[in-house]
Amino acid sequence: MKVLGVVVEYNPFHNGHLYHLTEAKSICDADFTVAVMSGNFTQRGEPAIVDKFARTEIALRCGVDLVLELPCVYAVQDAGGFAFGAISSLAATRVVTDIAFGSESADLEALEKIASILVEQPPSYLRFLHEELKKGHSFPNARRIALMRYVAYEKLFDPSTLKITKRSNDILGLEYIVNAKKLGLKTTFHVIKRIGSDYRDENFKGTFSSASAIRRKIKEGDFESAKKALPDESYSIIMREMDAGRGPVFYEDMEKLILGTFRTMTRDELNEFAGFNEGLDQRFVYYAVRSGTVQEFLESVKAKRFTFSRLRRLSVYPILKMRKKLVEESNEKGPQYLRVLGFNEKGRQLLQLIKRLAPIPIVTNASNYLNISKKATKKERYEHFEPDLFKDQFELDIRATNVHSIFFTNSEERSYERDMRLGPVIIVSKPWNRHN
Repeated sequence: MKVLGVVVEYNPFHNGHLYHLTEAKSICDADFTVAVMSGNFTQRGEPAIVDKFARTEIALRCGVDLVLELPCVYAVQDAGGFAFGAISSLAATRVVTDIAFGSESADLEALEKIASILVEQPPSYLRFLHEELKKGHSFPNARRIALMRYVAYEKLFDPSTLKITKRSNDILGLEYIVNAKKLGLKTTFHVIKRIGSDYRDENFKGTFSSASAIRRKIKEGDFESAKKALPDESYSIIMREMDAGRGPVFYEDMEKLILGTFRTMTRDELNEFAGFNEGLDQRFVYYAVRSGTVQEFLESVKAKRFTFSRLRRLSVYPILKMRKKLVEESNEKGPQYLRVLGFNEKGRQLLQLIKRLAPIPIVTNASNYLNISKKATKKERYEHFEPDLFKDQFELDIRATNVHSIFFTNSEERSYERDMRLGPVIIVSKPWNRHN
């Protein structure tokens, strides 16, 4: 049995995602496909344009069999934390045989070589990394330069190969391989060469435009252009959500919440949360009261070693109550549950197998999560289960959903807890139409 695992955000699911998914399933001859998907906040620290339940439905309509939520504590981390949570979740299914990811280079051999260095951490590489960080480089740039110096010093292979570590999808792919090696997984990796725009490219380029460009078109109200870059299922569900007042949601919609949060916090309070080191606590507090827009705020806080993605992530940590202790424990002990967001008929079959094998509990009914935690402590195969960490991780997911729904235009949809009242999306076999 071949089970393909993919790590996704689908924000939104576009033609490039459909190409990647179709190619991946074909290359590994998959019998089943499992997606680990970010919930209502993404790796760039932005709210998802439509919520996780709608994006789950799109994924299932477009060929995924089972969608699991990547816990928010990992979804809103840097590439290393994001990949650790995602690969750990796929590993916890105990059924995934293959993992595919998009890549600008599609050079799996080079990524494997680089991953081996990062896992082994040779002393000379660590020395070079420390030196580059002291020069004020951001961590991704410092690591890339240190790798180039190390490879040249040891004469391992052509240092120019390391240019691939500058590209977003290659960086994530590299982290997937690194974490798989650390976890001792025997999973087979496949790379699918990315087609069309870079995912950060905000210039709309038609059929194969980036998610950033598509979100921009939707924000501008240019739905006809956006439609060209989206599969029919994706476009129809996004429009349905917008008609119902459940989106779209953009980072800029959070402007007053973000500025207000930091205007009322002290440096000491900020230090309870992950990532506020290197003087960032002072910069966030200082510029929050001196900025009139969230973009002005980020540009003021920005410095050479801080990427905008990092700053956006940090800007939501206090709002979500993403405390340093939770992040550290999560990055040490891994996800404490598999949250099922949706499945089709094949996915239901696979889920039954996962329930028998997984070393952590499966959550299908979120409102029952505390009872699930109590039962899990009594199961022998959950020997590494941490009930307190489970509760903290899961309640962060609930908070993320509650914050995300604040920005719905439909006031009724903002009320109550969506995680508590909505179960998994279940797709039965019947032809697609806009009103399904």
